[in-house]
Amino acid sequence: MRPSIVLMVTSVMTLASSGGCGPIPGWAAGGLLHPGRRSVDPSLAAKFGKQTFQGDGVTLEGWKLPAAGTARGTVVYLHGVADNRGSSLGAARLTERGFDLVAYDSRAHGNSGGDACTYGFYEKRDLSRVLDRIERGPIVVIGSSLGAAVALQAAADDPRITAVVAAESFSDLESIARERAPKFMTEGSIKKALEIAEEQGKFAVGDVSPVRAAARIQVPVLLLHGAVDRETPPLHSQRIFDALAGPKELILVPGAGHNQALQPAVWPRIEAWIAKMVVP
Repeated sequence: MRPSIVLMVTSVMTLASSGGCGPIPGWAAGGLLHPGRRSVDPSLAAKFGKQTFQGDGVTLEGWKLPAAGTARGTVVYLHGVADNRGSSLGAARLTERGFDLVAYDSRAHGNSGGDACTYGFYEKRDLSRVLDRIERGPIVVIGSSLGAAVALQAAADDPRITAVVAAESFSDLESIARERAPKFMTEGSIKKALEIAEEQGKFAVGDVSPVRAAARIQVPVLLLHGAVDRETPPLHSQRIFDALAGPKELILVPGAGHNQALQPAVWPRIEAWIAKMVVP
């Protein structure tokens, strides 16, 4: 299972409490900004090739899988925290439905540039630069966890996005960090950790808010969430669903935990939704 944002925050905070590891807020901020990198499997890179995209001041490494037959749109896949574009292969089935598939390693992940993960603050700008390179619409953005949060925040501002499929998004960064902070963390320690993250990452934690972005999204959104997700509870997707202004649907996947909503049995429902909402 791929690590989630909350798991990363919790594990680093717990490590910091064990003694000899430095101030807790500093370690917690470091864990938030610098999730572990996982390089793309060389065999996948050899099979699918490599393309580079220019993000907002960073170079992003990715690939493009062409549609089978007559192309009728593009899917952009955004992976979760501490993951890479290799997880886009589940979405590769959409090439059989006439969609080009574009996937790339997010900043500070995989083989892409960048030092800090900002959970959508800069990543939505990176996505906008990638969309500059896409020639064929409609454009559907599919995101998992971190990627879902980025997709939602971008859709509020970029009219080129036709629809969003968001799996297991958090509603806002500050809430999820506070919810999952260990009990030994004081309010002061949590606040200080977020302040350090803001200073070092050069972003505003309060501005990372898919739920706030939702009120400005007019395009169709399909939300998916594991019904038994204990890391990012389904309530986060429910908050986003309630705030969405445009066409929307929420699917709770029975028995699924975090990073398990995009399972094989669910993809036919995603395909049907895309066909209904997007394909002319």
